[in-house]
Amino acid sequence: MNTSAQESAAQPAVLQRIRHAILNGEWPPEHRLAPAALATRFDTSTTVIREALTRLTGEHLVEAHTNRGFFIPRLNLREFSDLTQLRCATETLALRLSIERGDLLWEESLLAAHHRMLRTPRQSDSSKVQFNEEWRVAHWAFHQALLAGCGCDSMLRIAAMLAQSTDLYRRWAAAAVIDAKRDVECEHRELLEAALARDAGRATELLRHHLEETARIVTASGLALEGN
Repeated sequence: MNTSAQESAAQPAVLQRIRHAILNGEWPPEHRLAPAALATRFDTSTTVIREALTRLTGEHLVEAHTNRGFFIPRLNLREFSDLTQLRCATETLALRLSIERGDLLWEESLLAAHHRMLRTPRQSDSSKVQFNEEWRVAHWAFHQALLAGCGCDSMLRIAAMLAQSTDLYRRWAAAAVIDAKRDVECEHRELLEAALARDAGRATELLRHHLEETARIVTASGLALEGN
């Protein structure tokens, strides 16, 4: 296999590893992502790294500044508020459609995703303020399962992109003291019960509250900045 073909084959895996590192909070907001350093870390070429970072700018996980390079996004309250409202609109519509269209397989998948999340420790063993990575994945899967019955791939792609864009804010606000007073498990259980009861009104109300409560905690943490 020639060098070009090897790089093309490696690109998806490298992209996923960089995405994972960003969502895991390994770099602080506004941190410069140097392609040479990342190429060394991920044992690949700077070409593959630049392609991956360019892709991640499209996912709003990386910012590209002309003549300056690639950076972890600056956390901005106005943008976060807009993203949250877009996410609420998209996910409540998708959930309503899931409840209308979802079959028995959707119910089974939703129950399984909730059980997996419930049985996964929320905090890591080494830190009481950082989310356990396995829980983050299980949490993501539960929210995706809620919407999966809608049968609209375009809506699911938009919802996933918005969720990923807001995840960085939630990640950096994980240590907020106010978060300790929140019963997230109860919120998820009530969401599950309303969805399975096919109560679209209550389910969408609970989902909006769940997303807006996360936004409130992020705002209270003081990590995001006001700005245009």
